[in-house]
Amino acid sequence: MTSPPAPLPVRDGVGPSYVLLPAGAWPNMLAFLIERFPAIDALAWRSRMARGLVLDDAGLRVAPDTPYRAGATLWYYRELESEPEIPFEAELLYRDEHLLIADKPHFLPVLPSGRFVQQTLLVRLKKQLGLAELSPLHRIDRGTAGLVAFSVQAATRGAYQRLFATRSVDKRYEALAPLVAGLAFPFTRRSRLVAGEPFFRMREAAGEANSETVFESATPRGGHALYRLRPVTGKKHQLRVHLAALGAPIVNDSFYPQLTDDPAGSDFSQPLQLLAKELAFTDPLSGRRHVFTSGRRLSFGD
Repeated sequence: MTSPPAPLPVRDGVGPSYVLLPAGAWPNMLAFLIERFPAIDALAWRSRMARGLVLDDAGLRVAPDTPYRAGATLWYYRELESEPEIPFEAELLYRDEHLLIADKPHFLPVLPSGRFVQQTLLVRLKKQLGLAELSPLHRIDRGTAGLVAFSVQAATRGAYQRLFATRSVDKRYEALAPLVAGLAFPFTRRSRLVAGEPFFRMREAAGEANSETVFESATPRGGHALYRLRPVTGKKHQLRVHLAALGAPIVNDSFYPQLTDDPAGSDFSQPLQLLAKELAFTDPLSGRRHVFTSGRRLSFGD
């Protein structure tokens, strides 16, 4: 889905968010925002409006008493009173006028969400490099380290997005997990992944498969193994769920097979041992074959 054109510029490395106004009988915009975002109080919304940080789709400032208009688009900036600091830095592996490849550390989110805005890979790169149109072409979990590809400019973004949409990008991961006896490599696991409980987890369910992972190899190391994985599809938490289903949950996984006492992953000494190791594809603009490899390594700890 393509976002509508934003009437607000990038601010401190953060682009504006938007909400499409549904049918409803709210008396004004403030009433709608308070109900839609219960974690943000009226005082905070009034402050944003007073500073011109809430606009309609015509680029006009929205006041607390602006009448509600279903079908319109409301633009605003996300703000956090406090934000946990992520004390790890990404490495820039490649950049040209169209494409950027970053090597992300564990714990750093790719996109603003929840508790994180400034402490995200996208916002850091926008501020460091002055690239207002920078946009990720895919995502990896906050807990996963490794490669993330970005489009540098909107004009050529579609060509790179099609690579991922048509599965024309070879992605390989490494994971440290318990060694499971009796597995014959390579093999493929296909299953149906659906939303689990709580809402941020996934689970396997009966029905037609919508996820596919190729298990290429596993190198034993003590009681663990270094698994090399090639996801064919890109479902949320796919590799984590597939490994856990085999009886090999990834080391330090706080979600699978069960939630731990630290599901938010706040213990920086216990990184999820999952790495987006390699991206390979043919550049749709230059025709050049790209093969990018993360310089990061997983820690066996044994």
